[in-house]
Amino acid sequence: MIKKFTLFFLLFLSFAVLRAQEKQVLPKREFRGVWIATVQNIDWPSKQAVSIAPDLQKEELLQILDEHQRTGINAIMLQVRPSTDAFYAKGREEWSMFLTGKQGLAPEPFYDPLAFAIEEAHKRGMELHAWFNPYRATNNLVDSLISASHITRSRPDWFFTYAGKKYFNPGLPDVRAYIVQVIMDVVRNYDIDGVHFDDYFYPYPGKDPLPDSTTYKLYGTDFAAIDDWRRNNVDVLIQTLSDSIHAEKSYVKFGISPFGIWRNKAQDPEGSESNGLSGYSALFADARKWLQEGWVDYINPQIYFPFYYPAAPYEKLLEWWSGNTYGRHLYVGQAAYRAMEDREGWRDKQQLPNQIRYLRANDRVQGSVYFSSKSLTNNLAGFRDSLQQEFYRYPALQPQMSWLDDEAPASPDNLHEKKFLFFRFGKKVKLEWEAPLQKQNQVYGYVVYRFRSDEVVNLQNPANIVKISFDKAFTSFQDERAEPGYTYKYYVTTLDRVKNESAPSNVLLVKLK
Repeated sequence: MIKKFTLFFLLFLSFAVLRAQEKQVLPKREFRGVWIATVQNIDWPSKQAVSIAPDLQKEELLQILDEHQRTGINAIMLQVRPSTDAFYAKGREEWSMFLTGKQGLAPEPFYDPLAFAIEEAHKRGMELHAWFNPYRATNNLVDSLISASHITRSRPDWFFTYAGKKYFNPGLPDVRAYIVQVIMDVVRNYDIDGVHFDDYFYPYPGKDPLPDSTTYKLYGTDFAAIDDWRRNNVDVLIQTLSDSIHAEKSYVKFGISPFGIWRNKAQDPEGSESNGLSGYSALFADARKWLQEGWVDYINPQIYFPFYYPAAPYEKLLEWWSGNTYGRHLYVGQAAYRAMEDREGWRDKQQLPNQIRYLRANDRVQGSVYFSSKSLTNNLAGFRDSLQQEFYRYPALQPQMSWLDDEAPASPDNLHEKKFLFFRFGKKVKLEWEAPLQKQNQVYGYVVYRFRSDEVVNLQNPANIVKISFDKAFTSFQDERAEPGYTYKYYVTTLDRVKNESAPSNVLLVKLK
């Protein structure tokens, strides 16, 4: 009898947990990001412009953004500097060979990929985070692929060669200053929402030691161990960038996607219950310190492992990171590219959906970022369908960052219906409103809500969002999905640049016959 009761209790508890998780499946605010990798043409463009015209490149990107919008993605991490080169015009580095087929060659006919991507992402209610690789200078040692004016030629003393690639030497003060300048060119010249780094700091360890001992002797005299000096070199870059970015544009977010393990508990009692490679020791990336110091606005660890994986269990790593955010946001790096792998954990096609359910049950996690774009658009293991039809079936605003700005903008004025030639055409409803007179400089966009008259008005329910716009000039909306035979209540709110939301406008009642 006791055994039967225990079994019943466990089944009931499991059901209750699942029901509790399902209630959290559709939050109004959640970061839903995807990495669009340009290095080696992983995601975009599919081919370099020597083989594909810039107009077709733009069409490709529009198709990618449209597919992600349908999926429910609200943030794009676009790789704009894959290897000390550029996918943008207003900077100091060479055009990328992954864009035009030849390093230093501008697109013809000309366009600026980053400016184009920002404009199109914002049209779709998506943030655009410019993704930089800070230290990688070349992807190989093929001399003919490097332009005559590339910085590895003009300043060879700034670089070392390791494992078949060239890297900036992070221990040189001039190198750190140069990297900050490169990134600040983009912050100043483009309307980006964030600056984003991945996990590549010092190179992943190979069979040989790093060739920076001479630099250590010159600049590391304050550090007893070379590893501590290397970590400090990265720390200095992160702190300087954080200060520079926020001084220039206070609303631009700074986020980093480190390797999934900071340190193992066997190495440090503050570490996680894991025993894999440590970003702290292998890459000299002290991500926990960056959070403790408040240098980053979000951390996006690459937890590319399944549940219960012995070296790096997903559940243990997620719990560790969520307990070490120090008030900043945590977006989990999700391995969409592994969805079809024939290995332990990934054979279960519910692995990624269950990971989303698990992170949503933790209120210290604010979202996910998926690697990479192609893995989602190709719908590996049907995962994009799961996002579009279940987890992301309603739109979401990006999470607020109160430390950047916590003041709500003013509400829109005079929400009203504009009739079509003195009558309403079919089921279309044309809404118009006015920008608020107060705090006009805070207006960045709007959210439109629709409720049936018999529904309780709850602006926290994303099912009632019919439009999100990141365009302050967007002061009208045509609703073509309202069903005849109902009376509807419409409200509009204002968004500011960091997605703080105003109180609602006046209510507009519309009856469709």
